[in-house]
Amino acid sequence: MKVDAMIDQDPMAAAFDRAREAARLGEVPVGAVVVRNGAVLASAGNRTLTDRDPTAHAEVLAIREAARVLGSERLIGCDLYVTLEPCAMCAGAISFARLRRVYFAAPDPKGGAVEHGPRFFAQTTCHHAPEVYGGIRESEAAELLRDFFKQRR
Repeated sequence: MKVDAMIDQDPMAAAFDRAREAARLGEVPVGAVVVRNGAVLASAGNRTLTDRDPTAHAEVLAIREAARVLGSERLIGCDLYVTLEPCAMCAGAISFARLRRVYFAAPDPKGGAVEHGPRFFAQTTCHHAPEVYGGIRESEAAELLRDFFKQRR
């Protein structure tokens, strides 16, 4: 996406669009969007199966693209919107990218690392802890995940 592309919908809605695209590809339906000053820098859905890459989580892919667009590994002043609580790997990427805020939809009691598990940003060894806001459109995200896994069983 172009850096100057203004958000024509709320960023979480765009993240849900990426999550649904991922589901259509057979990927776990997680989507992420990086925004700065009202402009979408990057968006992605999970692509671990498509790319045959265990690190191809939506958050990591969106962070990589935003860093490329900005020409910097530091995403100062940027916010991340994601449909599922980030895992430890993604929390590490968020911290190193210096994202300002993280907004997530559904909590992930099993694999999440922000409000669950290691609570990455609360650790003394965490380099940078963004502001975190969870539970945004939580029931919609939970339903999307439930439906996806129900079809897989």
